[in-house]
Amino acid sequence: MLNWLSVQNLAIVQEAEVEFGSSFNAVTGETGAGKSVFMGALSLLFGARADKSAIRNGARQCEISAEFSIAPGTQPVLRAILEENSLISPDSPDTILVRRVMTATSSRNFINGASVTLALLRTISSYLVDVHAANENASILDSANHLIVLDRFAGLHDECNAVRTAWEALAALRKEREQFAEDLPSPEEANRLRRDRVEIEQAGLHAGEDDELEARHTLAANAHTVLEIASATCSALTESEESLSSRLADCRRMLLSLDRIEPVKAGEFLTALDGIRDSIDGLSCDLASFADSVEINENDFNEMEARMRLIQTLKRRYGPTLDDVLEHLENLSERLNAFDDAALKRAEFDKQEKGLYEVWHKAAEELSAKRRQTARELEEVLSSETRKLGFLQASYHIEFSTAQDGANGFDHVEFLFSANPGMPLIPLRDVASSGEVARVMLAVKTVLANADDIPTLVFDEIDANIGGETACRVGEELALLGKSKQIISISHLAQVAVCADTHFRVVKSAEDNTTVSRIARLDDAARVKEIARMLGGGESALTHAADMLKKRKTKA
Repeated sequence: MLNWLSVQNLAIVQEAEVEFGSSFNAVTGETGAGKSVFMGALSLLFGARADKSAIRNGARQCEISAEFSIAPGTQPVLRAILEENSLISPDSPDTILVRRVMTATSSRNFINGASVTLALLRTISSYLVDVHAANENASILDSANHLIVLDRFAGLHDECNAVRTAWEALAALRKEREQFAEDLPSPEEANRLRRDRVEIEQAGLHAGEDDELEARHTLAANAHTVLEIASATCSALTESEESLSSRLADCRRMLLSLDRIEPVKAGEFLTALDGIRDSIDGLSCDLASFADSVEINENDFNEMEARMRLIQTLKRRYGPTLDDVLEHLENLSERLNAFDDAALKRAEFDKQEKGLYEVWHKAAEELSAKRRQTARELEEVLSSETRKLGFLQASYHIEFSTAQDGANGFDHVEFLFSANPGMPLIPLRDVASSGEVARVMLAVKTVLANADDIPTLVFDEIDANIGGETACRVGEELALLGKSKQIISISHLAQVAVCADTHFRVVKSAEDNTTVSRIARLDDAARVKEIARMLGGGESALTHAADMLKKRKTKA
């Protein structure tokens, strides 16, 4: 239930807060007073696209907020969405605070103080409020919406999801199959790919080989210099008379003389010196071995350069890097394997598609059977509701035909309607009277309200294009609907407004060279005056308004 709505700086509304009743709420006022602004506030709050022109002139931002309460233990799907997104208030788990702040360049959305996306805001609001405007009456004429009405009335949410899920899996497989066919090379392309694969495979490449060759080539190209450096270093370390090794031998002889004086220390020094000598001898040996490995003959050098030219050619064709060449080889193999195994893959696709289609078709058949079972009941309920609105002999028939296979199954349904006895059943799209369409839509909304668990229904001038006795019936139906749902109806008819349990009036006035719209809850005396205004004004209208309200209280 919508507990309250707060609006700041929206169009001509500077600041307003409304506390709604739990049953039938009527909102009235002069044409242009700003009733539509409050409807717009609800639409914006529930995710309608924000327009900077909606921000009140001179204000930097517009803010709309509302508090909803849901009965404990109800609406499990909504609660699951809130819990999944960590939006349940620990202090008030049955209360939802929605707030939207809009500036000229952006909008921010909050639920229970947490920032949410516009998509999530729309999803959550769809479980809280069902908003219907008079200009949406035409939607019931579109047969594409009739299947939605039937499914909602029948409570076929799970069955519809099963069909949709099965169809999405089937569609995904078909898309994969199409992509496979698109990616499959032609026989001519396959021959070219085989030649490329043979060329790369025959090269026997391995990752990092080009870097290894580059390092070896650099070393081989500078072999003479490397040998000179190694030879000179070995001579300085161990091979010449003035080498480090010879000098260490002299040092060792001197330390041996110390051994007679201080044998312990002399031993330590000799051990350390022997370690140094061993390191020098090892380094000299390593240098000699390295020099031997650098000696590459001309044939080996030529082979190395030829290998480098081969790798460079492959990199130009399939690279630019060696890793790219190896990756290209892997891709070639995958595409050629797909080409070679295409017949098997097609057979696998056929098998999978057949299985998925059978799953979809079975689910669609079960859904269709339940739709047909419920259709007769919906016909009777719609007829009954429409008769209450002035069509005493109204009747409906739901006509089934086969539609193209899809996410909604294979059913196409069309609502046929007859307003009077003796008149043929005709498609709703052929109903010419806007008053008739309005009443049909109200009947549909009433039926769905009893089938859905959405707690609040908002009607924006649902009573447009009707009057007289029909208007009285519409008011009574809204009042009856208000016993199980919260109804908020913007109305221009006294016959409808008089049936409300709570009545609000929207007034526009000029203040400080600006236009301001305000909304206020009416007490009994103010309500008589407002009903009288809606009747045309004057003393007789006041008397009539008081009488209408008195009779309404008696009926209630």
